Amino acid sequence: MFVTTKVWTDNLGSGQVIPSLRESLQRLGLERIDLTLIHWPSPNDEIHVAQYLGELLEAKRQGLTAAIGVSNFTIAHLREAIDAVGVEEIATNQVEIHPLLQNRKLVAFARQQGIHLTAYMPLAYGKVLAEPVIQRIAASHGVSPAQVALAWSLQQGYAVIPSATKRDNLAANLAAAELRLSTEDMTAIEALDRGERVANPGFAPRWD
Repeated sequence: MFVTTKVWTDNLGSGQVIPSLRESLQRLGLERIDLTLIHWPSPNDEIHVAQYLGELLEAKRQGLTAAIGVSNFTIAHLREAIDAVGVEEIATNQVEIHPLLQNRKLVAFARQQGIHLTAYMPLAYGKVLAEPVIQRIAASHGVSPAQVALAWSLQQGYAVIPSATKRDNLAANLAAAELRLSTEDMTAIEALDRGERVANPGFAPRWD
C-alpha cells in the first residue's frame, strides 16, 4: 500500500506546513507517509512557492514523508518549485489529465524536466465514458470504456488515480494495466482533446 496525503492551501503559510502534515499523520495513525503533495499553489500566489515547498522538504528531512511533490502546478509554478528545491526532489505533479483535457503544454514541460505526472480525474466524472470513440475502441477490445481511458493514460507513462467505490470497479481498473491500445487507438483518443476541464475552482491558477 502506498499512502499519499496533501497539504491544503490554508496551511501553506510560514510554519504551518509541518504541523499540518503531523496532524495528517496522527489521523492516519502513521509515523511516516510515502508521499506528501502541495494540493494547490497558494491562491493568487500570495505565498511564494519557495516558502511552502522549503518547509515540505524540511518535513522530508525530518523523516515525516518519504517523498514530496505538487498538485495542480502550472509551468510557471513548476519552474519556481525547481528553483526552490531542485527537480530531483519533485516526485510528481498531480494534475487533471484525461482524453478531453490532455494538458499538452504542461506535459511537454514536465517531461523535458524529468518530472513524473500523476493523472487525476482520468474519467472526467464519467464524461469520457460517453464518447463514441472510446466506446468503439472498448467494443473492439472487449473491455469497458473506463479501461480504455485508463490504458490510454498508463501507456503514456502517467500514474493514474481513478476513484472507485465498488470492488468490481477496482478490479476492472487494475485490469486496465493489461490492455494494450494500438497506435490507431491512441491517435483516435488524442483527437478528443478539447480542453474540457473538470477541476477548476475559483482559486485555481491561470492554466497553461
